[in-house]
Order: sequence, then structure tokens, then C-alpha cells
Amino acid sequence: MKALLAQLEPQPDPELNAARARDVISAAGDAEIAIFPELFLGGYATRDLDTRVLAADDELLGRIGVACARSATAAVIGFTERLADGACANSVACFDTDGELVAVYRKTHLFGAEAEAFRAGDELRLVTLAGVRCGILICFDIEFPEPARQLARAGAELLVTASANMAPYEEDHRLASRARALDNRLPHVYVNRVGEESSFRFVGRSRVVGPDGEVLAELSDSEEVLAVDVPLRERPQDEVDYLRQVRPELPVNARNDKEEAS
Repeated sequence: MKALLAQLEPQPDPELNAARARDVISAAGDAEIAIFPELFLGGYATRDLDTRVLAADDELLGRIGVACARSATAAVIGFTERLADGACANSVACFDTDGELVAVYRKTHLFGAEAEAFRAGDELRLVTLAGVRCGILICFDIEFPEPARQLARAGAELLVTASANMAPYEEDHRLASRARALDNRLPHVYVNRVGEESSFRFVGRSRVVGPDGEVLAELSDSEEVLAVDVPLRERPQDEVDYLRQVRPELPVNARNDKEEAS
């Protein structure tokens, strides 16, 4: 599968960012999926969200779907979502190659001030995009082994992460992006943003990680758009097929042997 890593700096204007996303998708060439950063359409903010927020059925998102259909390219793109009751979510919209909005995933693990601005999602999403079962994650989600493992056990063939990782946490994601691939013997496409916003400096370094944890391609800390071939359906050697060997949750014995004997 060829994935387009759109490591870009958004503006605090959904119209401008959506237009740029459409341009990237339209120029995607033979890439089957284009992946944009977390909260890309409105920029990264946890305050004064009214000018950045979009409903899932907003016309702006619909126009991105049209671009996907015209280029036969799926897309994963972050946005601030207005929920039916007026609350906000940190979400990604998932469009298939025919332009259909097939899923919206809401970030389940909120970082820092995000917990005050957004409602956490209450489910993980496994989404078929360009014929591939993609486990969708957002930024802080990858710092926990459990979400990626659940998606892998549910049948994910590829992990896809939209991120807005900032200094000083670059090394956290450099490690976590590789670990989640290795944990589950799945390729991982991780796309981060760059630039400065809301007093943060975003560090880029988007990457494609192979199912053995090897970094196959990595971008810089500046704006870049790069198409990368992603290896799929590579069966691991039996001795390191972790999904096959992992045991059900085991009890934890907190007593020492001496206490048990007495």
C-alpha cells in the first residue's frame, strides 16, 4: 500500500486547511491513502473553539470527500468535531476512495488540557480504507499499549496515527510509534504536524514503521509531503508472533511465598 504522509502546519482557519487538504489529495498520484495530522482542519487549540469546530456532516468535510473520490484516494484527517449535544471531540474523519465518510474516530486518551476541552471517545474504530483494515489512533493513544493491541486483535492490518506531538515529547513518540508496531507485528503509519501554535512547538518526524519495529521512512521537523510504500500482510516468524502467543489476562498475586505458607 502506498501512503501519503501530509506533515503540514495548519492555520486556525478550517476553510484554508480544507482547501490545502484537497490540493494534497488531488495531487496524491498513485497513493491509496493520505494521512493528515491531529486537529488539522482547525489547528491545535483547547480554548475558543467556536471558529474551529465542525459537525461530521459539515459541507467542508463533504468537499474533502469529493476530492478523495476524484483522485481515488482514501484520507484520514483530524478536526474538532461538534457533537449533537454541543460538546466537542478531538476526532479524525475517515474517507474511503469513493469519497464516502465511512467513520469518525474520537480520541479516547486525552492529553493535558484536552480533557477540559473535549469529550473522550468511548470506542476504538477499525475502518476499511482502500481495501485495508486500518486501526485508527490519535496522538496520545499510542502511548498506551492497550488500544493498538485491541485493534490488532480485532483484525487490523495497519495502524494509522494522526498526531500533534510537541516538544519536549518527541522521544516519547519516537519510541511509542515503533513499540506499537512491534507489539502487534503490524506496520504503523504515524503522521505528526509541525509549526507553532497555542504556545507549543510541534516536532514533526512523521514516519512509517515496519511490523518488526524498523523505521522505513522518516520526515524532518519541517513541512513535507511524502508517499511511502507500506508493507502489508507480512506474517511474522512463529516464535515472535505475539498476537498468537499472548495469554489472556492473568491474575496478579501480591502475596509473597512466606505469607502464603503461614
